[in-house]
Amino acid sequence: MKETHFFYVPKTTETDELPREEAIHAAKVLRLKPGDDIYLMDGVGNFYHAQMNLATAKHCLYEIKEILPQQPTWKGHIHLAIAPTKDMGRMEWLVEKATEIGFDEISFLNCQFSERHILKTERVERIVISAMKQSRKAWKPKINSMINLTDFIKTNTSRNKFICHCYPEIKRRDLFEQLSPLTDDVLVMIGPEGDFSVAEVEAAMAMGFNSASLGNSRLRTETAGISAIMQANLKLRK
Repeated sequence: MKETHFFYVPKTTETDELPREEAIHAAKVLRLKPGDDIYLMDGVGNFYHAQMNLATAKHCLYEIKEILPQQPTWKGHIHLAIAPTKDMGRMEWLVEKATEIGFDEISFLNCQFSERHILKTERVERIVISAMKQSRKAWKPKINSMINLTDFIKTNTSRNKFICHCYPEIKRRDLFEQLSPLTDDVLVMIGPEGDFSVAEVEAAMAMGFNSASLGNSRLRTETAGISAIMQANLKLRK
């Protein structure tokens, strides 16, 4: 049985050529040849069965044979807003695993106790695309640039929004208990390794965020992010 090869091609029907990086991988690594079957994903819900028409070192042309619309496995919109760790490798692991599980959008927060104040999204985008292809996800999560927490909580319009923190003196309920199968449009905020400040939690709650806990264990930032994605995905699963 032949191996199935997937390639990410935005606006798939508007071109007949693989993007440069995908073409190099197809021709040099996979050694695909004209006549070989391939599958394309556009990142907005469709797969495509296609045939390779030309395969050179830097250019690969294809012809679409069949459009294969996909159905999402969760409903609504899952948005994770998280303060990135100093070690960027941990954030890269997070976005890879979150993409494999399934979510729609990620924002990076600059908070009072943040250790990282600048983040370039180019590598994050590449990791997300790789994880999409590996896990056969038809939708590409949206990757947002870093934003100050105060600006984020003022401008976000999600219907169900939560701030997860570790302050026992501020009343909170388990995130999983606050979600329901009827919930959609979920935003979960995760703080830096030093947590959000009390003032940040109170400011978010004043803007309509629900105070939430991810359980009794004290989690590292990236683990908390994965836990939030998994809990939302389970409750919103179709």
